[in-house]
Parts: sequence; C-alpha cells; structure tokens
Amino acid sequence: MKCDVISLANKKTGSIDLDESVFGLEVRKDLLARAVNWQLAKRRSGNHKVKARSEVTGSTAKPFNQKGGGRARQGDRKAPHMRSGGTAFGPLVRSHAHNLTKKVRRLALKTALSSKQAEGRLIVIDEAKSTSPKTAELSQQLAKLGWGRALVIDGAELDRNFTLAAGNIIGLDILPSVGANVYDILNRETLVLTKDAVEMLVERLK
Repeated sequence: MKCDVISLANKKTGSIDLDESVFGLEVRKDLLARAVNWQLAKRRSGNHKVKARSEVTGSTAKPFNQKGGGRARQGDRKAPHMRSGGTAFGPLVRSHAHNLTKKVRRLALKTALSSKQAEGRLIVIDEAKSTSPKTAELSQQLAKLGWGRALVIDGAELDRNFTLAAGNIIGLDILPSVGANVYDILNRETLVLTKDAVEMLVERLK
C-alpha cells in the first residue's frame, strides 16, 4: 500500500510502499491484549509482602490452659485469627512475568502497526532530525502538524538534537526501531515512523 512521506515542515517529500504483511493485517484485539499484559507484567516489581505466622514478633507460649477454661484451645498468639497475629495466605515477593512465544509477540506488533494504519493514525516522515536542540522550534513544528500525543520511531540511532528538543514536550515519545513495542504504540494517538524505521521494522517482522 502507498503512503505519503512528509517532512517536519509538513511538506510532502515523496511516497513509500508499506508491506501488506506488516501494515495490512486484520486487527486482533486478543493478541494486543496478550502482548500488553505480558509487557506490563514484566514491569511489576512484585515486592509486596506481609508477615506470616512464623515472622510475627510474639511469644510462642500457650495463652491459657488447654482445658478447664471453657474456651477453644489455642497454640500461641501469633496465629492468624488472633489480634496482632500473622496473615494467612498473604502476598509474597515474587515475579509476575510470564512467557509469551516469539511468534505471538511478532504477530502482536504487526497487528499494532496495522491498527494505526487502519485508523489513519500512521504517519511516515523522511527523517526525525533537528538542526537545533531548542524545544521551542520543534514545538512550533509539531503544532502545525497536529499530531497530538505521538510516538516517533526512528532507525537504529536517534538524532541527538531531536531527542534533546523533544525531551520537554509533553505527550511526545521517541524510540529507536529496536525498541518498538505494542504497549507504547497503542498508548499514543499517533504513530510516526521515519523511512529508516519502516525499512527496519519490515526487515525485523517479515
């Protein structure tokens, strides 16, 4: 499929062929959900922790005699049902990460790219470079382009001036092509790819 290529000055500089096998797939929400859950699960620290019965400070002596008091027998005051006792079956430090096959991850990334193309929110630019690291100049250009909250994916390396200029712009993220992922693509209104990024993503996903 054909797609226009523009510059940061919002001028058409040519066109590019987008591979149908990467940018023209049917949108599958189940794959997108699995990929997002997989990414977010890996980010979780999993450091939640409560004290169990063996970790609570207290005496191990019986609180009262086993027989003769008319009450239920008790072992010690650290039992979960006692006041200031340990917690039964509470959360422990663990990893929330789970496996997701490479085939599913690759297909989910293709689906995310295809969904942006289908919504008309995929924009291809010739290059993401700036002559100055000034935020004001880039901000003026983006205001004319009207991208809103956008994710810019460049080639193997990011332009230093462009990265510095975009650092203070709220709602604008920049990633190299190797860092392209489902969550960040779906988390932004507009997906902006450079020509280098398109070539590298097609080579990576075909």
